[in-house]
Amino acid sequence: MPDAHKTKKPHEVPRRLLQELKQNLVMRQVSSGVELLETHRHLFASIRPEQRNAAAFVGCVAQWVDIGYGEPGLIEQMLARIPKEKRGRLPVSDYLQLRMAEGLLALLRDHPDEALLQFDLVLSMQEEIEDKEVVAIAHFWNARCHRKKGEYDEALKRAGVGRELAQALGFPRMAAVMRVLESWLLFQKGQYREASRILDQAESALRNTDDHITLGNIYSAHGRMVRRQGHYQEALKFFSRAIEHFQKRNPQHRNLARTLTNIAYVQRLVSVQMAKQMDAQRERRQGAKATVSRGQKHSQLRQHEELRNSAFANLALAEKIYQHHEHHHGIGSVLENRGLLYLDVGDLDNAGAQAAHAFELGKDVNDSILMARARLLQCEVENGKLEEEIEGSTHSWEHAQAARDYAREAVEWAKHTQNHRLLARAYIWRGLTACHPAIHDTEDAKRCAELASSFLKAVDYDDLWEELQMLKQKVMPKGRIDPLLRAWSQGITGEETFQELTEQFAEIVIPKVWEKEDRKVARVARRLSVSPKKVRRILARAGKRKK
Repeated sequence: MPDAHKTKKPHEVPRRLLQELKQNLVMRQVSSGVELLETHRHLFASIRPEQRNAAAFVGCVAQWVDIGYGEPGLIEQMLARIPKEKRGRLPVSDYLQLRMAEGLLALLRDHPDEALLQFDLVLSMQEEIEDKEVVAIAHFWNARCHRKKGEYDEALKRAGVGRELAQALGFPRMAAVMRVLESWLLFQKGQYREASRILDQAESALRNTDDHITLGNIYSAHGRMVRRQGHYQEALKFFSRAIEHFQKRNPQHRNLARTLTNIAYVQRLVSVQMAKQMDAQRERRQGAKATVSRGQKHSQLRQHEELRNSAFANLALAEKIYQHHEHHHGIGSVLENRGLLYLDVGDLDNAGAQAAHAFELGKDVNDSILMARARLLQCEVENGKLEEEIEGSTHSWEHAQAARDYAREAVEWAKHTQNHRLLARAYIWRGLTACHPAIHDTEDAKRCAELASSFLKAVDYDDLWEELQMLKQKVMPKGRIDPLLRAWSQGITGEETFQELTEQFAEIVIPKVWEKEDRKVARVARRLSVSPKKVRRILARAGKRKK
């Protein structure tokens, strides 16, 4: 009799298992799918090239890892069991499944260019793939790569193709997941109303599922959107909901780290607001010789310090998760935000060290967005050093030149992306640096102010508008007719549309009328026949009223 041990075949991957995993995936029945995977986890360590359905199983597991099961290392381990030298014997559809898994592994490990090579290959041979759900996923993952690179137009196009294919296949919940990415991309392009509408639709489609990663992404995106409008407390509530969902699925998920970083950023903005309010109160007390209770002052200082400490703690936790995933962009974002916290209190050495480290991380993976942000922080640090120097000193000139070089580099790196806010911030700081007496390049500063304005939409209310207004005040001649009005009177309108010109005119006129009408919004609205909401919006952007 033959030796039963020697003739024993490896466990096959049941076709029914693949079908059930796919059904749970497209229906976003995540807990059921995870239970199936746990029941069959012995297959992870027994995968072989000759097994039937082995490659399809690897591709399927990759999709499950993407929505929160296990760790990216599981994909790597399974791929290693099907060596590349043996893949040439596989059917084309199986071979492409393995390339999909390799692409996702690269994407999760923050190598979008490498991932794109895999997904582009799959899509070039999509006719060979019988399972069109895989094709829809390939488009979606391709879109995520372009988003990471700041290539929003291509990302939006690819996400749309994937979503349409998912809908055509009868997978509305999978399509809803892709809509979340589309919403985020529209938000980045300034189409806030449409982005919010799509996000609400996606939330409605997925609310009754246990797809906690996507639900977390939805609430995180909501938080970013309302934060952009200056509603910081509401943003914190959305971020807290996002964290609850991420932790339900995977306490080490990289998106949890992203949300912790977002919370720290908002906490910093709130602490900056509080510091400004305390400074204003101090000035008013000095002017009116008023007094304030020691307890009230102590309470304000304690709240301010608690916010900063909480922000540092959130960044530390986020960094730990990102390091677990070797996620360079995420670690760089943590370093940038930590540097900003140091910058706020004048700790320029620590702020500069964080920025330099972030730039090197970005350089290692050719991350244009991270390199631009790091250079911007370095520019702000050098400007901070300028404020500490005696005007006209040798060091003053050196810091001014360093700040200008960093700002110019930030602009160049930002140009590699379609991130308009990043471009606007880069031009703002290049302009602010050009205004310094050690540089005194007024023409460059004016041009930077114009370019920054062109990249910002009228619905932005956050700190970026304050920086832009600061630059405009520096380049605008005092005691003269506004240069924009003079240019318009001569028919010089640049490339702005009539709607954009109208908005700029409102920015000039409404604050002045508000001052003449005793700072009463209702009176300005009646006099100019505009809505009070618009008056408040313009005044907030001009820094005349709280957001």
